[in-house]
Amino acid sequence: MRLNLQTDYALRTLMMLATRGGQISVDEIANAYGISRHHLMKVAGKLAELGYVVARRGRGGGLTLARPAAEINIGSVVRSIEAFDVFVECFDPKTNSCAVAGACGLQGALSLALGDFLNRLDGYSLADLVPNRQLFAARLARDIAVKRPSRAM
Repeated sequence: MRLNLQTDYALRTLMMLATRGGQISVDEIANAYGISRHHLMKVAGKLAELGYVVARRGRGGGLTLARPAAEINIGSVVRSIEAFDVFVECFDPKTNSCAVAGACGLQGALSLALGDFLNRLDGYSLADLVPNRQLFAARLARDIAVKRPSRAM
């Protein structure tokens, strides 16, 4: 199983916001993780639309958490961004063309496994994903320093 890139970026964005506190620009987040600003802009818009972040546009704008990290449930975040209804073809009654649909146990087994996965994530808040905020921030800062070439002559 693999989460889509939007979910990955959303979780990383939320973790950075929980760690740093206050407002952070999309550029800062993209640079910190070495990811596409363009894709991150879409993710930021989705997170704002879903009510996880507050986005301020323009000069001096950026993202802030819409509520405390301890109140943001990771299972809910993942459910709101991922498309689990099409996890495999037979999950979608509109496009299912599997010849053995209804005669095999795969759909049931995958449904249970997916439910277990999401139920496990329901046990975590955003605060749980960054238990050591200082270490998390230090690692991000170290990686940023490594990615940026020195301007010293």
